[in-house]
Amino acid sequence: MEYGSLPGIDKPISRLVQGSVMIGEDKLEESFALLDSIFELGCTTFDTGHVYGNGSVERAFGAWVNDRGIRDKVVVLSKGAHHNRDRQRVNPFDIEADLHDSLARFKFDYADLYLLHRDDPSQPVGPIVETLHKYKEKGWINAYGGSNWSTARIEEANAYAAANGLHPFVASSPNFSLAVQIKPPWENCISVSGPAGESERAWYLKHNMPLFTWSSLAGGFFSGRLNKSNLDSAETYLDKLCVECYASEENLKRLERVQTLAEEKGLSIPQIATAYVMSQPITIFALVGCRSADEFRANMDAMTLKLSPQEIAWLELKSDERE
Repeated sequence: MEYGSLPGIDKPISRLVQGSVMIGEDKLEESFALLDSIFELGCTTFDTGHVYGNGSVERAFGAWVNDRGIRDKVVVLSKGAHHNRDRQRVNPFDIEADLHDSLARFKFDYADLYLLHRDDPSQPVGPIVETLHKYKEKGWINAYGGSNWSTARIEEANAYAAANGLHPFVASSPNFSLAVQIKPPWENCISVSGPAGESERAWYLKHNMPLFTWSSLAGGFFSGRLNKSNLDSAETYLDKLCVECYASEENLKRLERVQTLAEEKGLSIPQIATAYVMSQPITIFALVGCRSADEFRANMDAMTLKLSPQEIAWLELKSDERE
């Protein structure tokens, strides 16, 4: 396992961050076994969210951490202020309410890294930053940032923080993968993939801000299940959404090149897609949703494969040469 760091967090942060949507109160034994096996492989960092499972995920995760007595060894990435069907929720009231809920569900005193799950550009950044700063000063949050926030909004938030002596955003969580979205999977999705994301990636590199990227496999496009010949036969909602969002001619060509490289290196399609993400010059912590220790181990193998700049350019269709 490789580890990184963030200002405000004094624990090693594993560069593979295990998701939690597959655990719950109704399957504690199964959930504990999965988390145990992934923790034993060196994963210290776990991604959670206030909206996941209507609170069941946070309760199950907190129960595991507390039962094992490892709160000082795990880095909890907690997310709040997700919108709902009735209203936008990125405001001081909802940030505070979600943070109180999450800590109560976990039975923790603090979150290591707290990310706002969404943004609402109609809201001024000042009260948002002030609210997060307040809870960092209280010790309820060690570090904070935004998920699906644009670099323009993060820059605005950090300019406000600097001007007012407040703690800044230190991390961001956008989508990033080799595939380029032809349609966002949901409204106001922020992706830094492809040519359109180059300026955002350059901003993160310039400001040395780490990314906690989600959907390295492009919603399953690089899962190995889909190819040019079976796109019309997608049956599940997620596979149909994947086809709708990613099945362009250019992405299909990228998929073919991923498969070629996978065969040459003796790896799987998902491993090459993950290696692409982890081989970027930006510091990336990849969020993964493994359902077994074997899946997590495969991601670890992919993390250690460093693709060359020539291989990356070839996968991105910028070049027809790999050497």
